[in-house]
Amino acid sequence: MSRTLDVYFDEVLAGKLTQDESGRLNFAYDSGYLDSKTSFPLSISLPLSVQIYGDSIVRPFFSNLLPDDLARYRVARLLGVSEKNPFAILEIIGRECAGAISLYPEGQVSSLKKSENYELLEGEKLYKILMLLAQRPLLAGEKDVRMSLAGAQDKLAVALIDNKIALTKGAFPTTHIIKPPISDIPESVFNEYFCMLLASRMNLPVAHVDIRWAENTPFLLVKRYDRTADHHHRLHQEDFCQALSIPPEFKYENEGGPSIKLCLDLIEKHSVRPALDRITFVRTVIFNYLIGNADAHAKNYSFLYKEGKPHLAPLYDLLSTAVYPQLSQKMAMKIGGKYKAEDVYSRHWEQLVPNTQLARNRLQKDLKEFAKDLSQASLVLAQELNSTERSSFTYKKIQAIIDARCQRILAY
Repeated sequence: MSRTLDVYFDEVLAGKLTQDESGRLNFAYDSGYLDSKTSFPLSISLPLSVQIYGDSIVRPFFSNLLPDDLARYRVARLLGVSEKNPFAILEIIGRECAGAISLYPEGQVSSLKKSENYELLEGEKLYKILMLLAQRPLLAGEKDVRMSLAGAQDKLAVALIDNKIALTKGAFPTTHIIKPPISDIPESVFNEYFCMLLASRMNLPVAHVDIRWAENTPFLLVKRYDRTADHHHRLHQEDFCQALSIPPEFKYENEGGPSIKLCLDLIEKHSVRPALDRITFVRTVIFNYLIGNADAHAKNYSFLYKEGKPHLAPLYDLLSTAVYPQLSQKMAMKIGGKYKAEDVYSRHWEQLVPNTQLARNRLQKDLKEFAKDLSQASLVLAQELNSTERSSFTYKKIQAIIDARCQRILAY
């Protein structure tokens, strides 16, 4: 027997996600949604159409709304369903996802009322919630908590109300994401905080971040760029795997995932500001290389939509993985055919841009400017942070990575 979920674009019924008897998924837009002049596609991979989209396109898009890898397995186990059944997981936790999409059992329209249903989390209560995430990712199975976030790290979507953290219930939108310390990655909160602030100082667009504490435990508080400040509207976004119909388990290039070239082609074809977004993307690749972020895969890049028109979303999940010897140093996406940072030279960088003198000159200019400025910027930022309660020994380690890689580029 087939099962159906209603798929909403913010507050409007957009279509139906159906799982047939064999477990295959299909999606069809609602006729009323198609007739509206204010309707927008859910994805580049799902353009507005009367056709019924099949499993090969539908499954990757909706699977990418869910946690990745072990986090998905743990969530599924808590919910009593298979981690290989995205429909069953979304049926339970799909009320609050990335972007403007929410999923409800067919006919549950009344659940869409966004009453201010939340619970303030302070002091010991917040600390206990953070500790609980290790056993219960996304608080899966907790009463009235129905949220899904992509990624492999434990995290929690919350709302910031009068500058206080609140756990939302029902359909009330969240505004921020909490990222607690990663158990096997020392100082992960400070590492990501430093890298995000550093990217901002290099004039890259990033999500706003802050460090807060629950008891004595630090956590990263990330402002959602896909939510409005008044808590009343969801802004649509999709990551590059969703846009390209690539399942989350293939997010790494060596496993069949997107390459830098494929990402740049996607931007060129679909962004409303392709020239600017291509430049920003290449500069981000340079930045990730210099800070030693080997985990910059396609799910860490997204389109944010404004009136249905996509542009490159602010950056997120910037972390220097190179400071941790236990983590893979193989880059998620090749630079000029090379996966290892030490194998990348000027000629490999030039393969990222069109084969014109103008494009090559622009790339070399960006490389040299980043290599010249980033070391000093990281030194200044570390000095500033180390004079505050946000001090950390990891800043010096990141600086060492940055200094070595900047010198490498300057020596080209």
